[in-house]
Amino acid sequence: MNEGIEEGLRTELQQQGVWVTSVQELYNWGRKNSIWPLQFGLACCAIEMIATAASRYDIARFGGEVFRPSPRQADLMIVAGTVTKKMAPQIVRLYNQMADPKYVIAMGACAISGGPFKQGYNVLKGIDRYIPVDVYIPGCPPRPEALLHAFMELQSKIDEQKLSGPNKAAHLDSEQPSEFPVPAFGKHDLEPPANPNVFHPPAIERA
Repeated sequence: MNEGIEEGLRTELQQQGVWVTSVQELYNWGRKNSIWPLQFGLACCAIEMIATAASRYDIARFGGEVFRPSPRQADLMIVAGTVTKKMAPQIVRLYNQMADPKYVIAMGACAISGGPFKQGYNVLKGIDRYIPVDVYIPGCPPRPEALLHAFMELQSKIDEQKLSGPNKAAHLDSEQPSEFPVPAFGKHDLEPPANPNVFHPPAIERA
């Protein structure tokens, strides 16, 4: 570990071509600079996601080099667009098939809360009802710059993860689930309507 090394000594060593680091920093550095997003989109936010991967914005500069068509080769799910109740089980199933460690970005108002379609009977009011979300991007739709900012925020989150101790990363904790139950179509709605292990709505206190 490099916590005990003085900053002056570390700088002097770096000037001599010697870099001192820890296994944790090296591990997180490799993960945050090789994030492979899952190649799928749901609605208009997907157009902005496509633009982010194109030449003008080029998410490859930040380590999101390859959009993978298979969940078994991806570690980042960008939920880009409106999540209908017909699509929610498929999204949870794709998330379960992704390899650990895996992350989720909810892109746009629809993925976060249902957006302008929130009152519709067929629209899920937020994908965080079924899978954990790491970064939220507000907007309708958010621009590619917003997705790049969210991507960098996710990289900062990965860079701060611990490999051991009580605050270690969730994917290293054997008690944390890697898969979540896939909702089924019930008589009137999805069953369950939300995953209680993920979704904790605020309690409403009425006078």
